[in-house]
Amino acid sequence: MRILINLIVTAVIVYLLANFLPGISVDGFGSSIIVVIVLALLNFIVKPILQLISIPVTILTLGLFLFVINALIIMLCGYIVGGFHVEGFWPALLFSLVLSIVQSIVGGIGSED
Repeated sequence: MRILINLIVTAVIVYLLANFLPGISVDGFGSSIIVVIVLALLNFIVKPILQLISIPVTILTLGLFLFVINALIIMLCGYIVGGFHVEGFWPALLFSLVLSIVQSIVGGIGSED
């Protein structure tokens, strides 16, 4: 049940961010749910591979390259999901940063039992 709630909350966040941030658009709430599912799969499958390959660059940049990996994952999601459009690297980077921050805030509020 908690996974379903997290999915819906994250889909709402994605939908709202796509309406407020420049360079990011989503066709509807159904598309934002698909975006969340695809992002979860990409973060589970592709992101660890990219992190393993980029260990030297990540160490050299003191971990800042992980932001680039997150933006690439968002751009890949935009390529895969038809109703989710990402205009370039900088909007994807901004979207991933704001999404992470908002998810942390909402997760912190929601975890108080």
